[in-house]
Amino acid sequence: MAAVTTVQRGNWETLGEAASLIRRVVFIDEQRVPQEEEWDGRDADCLHFLAMLNGKPVGTARLLPDGHIGRVAVLSSARGTGIGYQLMEATIEAARAAGHTHAALSAQLHALAFYERLGFVAHGDVFMDAGIPHREMVLAL
Repeated sequence: MAAVTTVQRGNWETLGEAASLIRRVVFIDEQRVPQEEEWDGRDADCLHFLAMLNGKPVGTARLLPDGHIGRVAVLSSARGTGIGYQLMEATIEAARAAGHTHAALSAQLHALAFYERLGFVAHGDVFMDAGIPHREMVLAL
């Protein structure tokens, strides 16, 4: 039986509990991002996305009011299934529908090729964020 994937969108009030759990596992537990950096106080202002695999939340992302995409995380059990790509497609489409001319994000270096497949272009120098090397990327919408 094929895996069934869906992407939900909503506010922090409706999706925050599941998104928090995914972000805690991926960023705080796996990547050792300090909690005070992960919980930046901006979630209430964002549009959130929750990727579901066979009814279970396995991925999340957020779209900030300025068109930046952030906090993209997929649980290790669902990586390599294409669900991250679906999650990003939904987030990009929401940015386009909101009237943004560009979507931007800060990508961890190991994820550059993933975002490039979606059309993002890296620019600027490598910088450290939460102890992890990143580059800025942009996608014309």
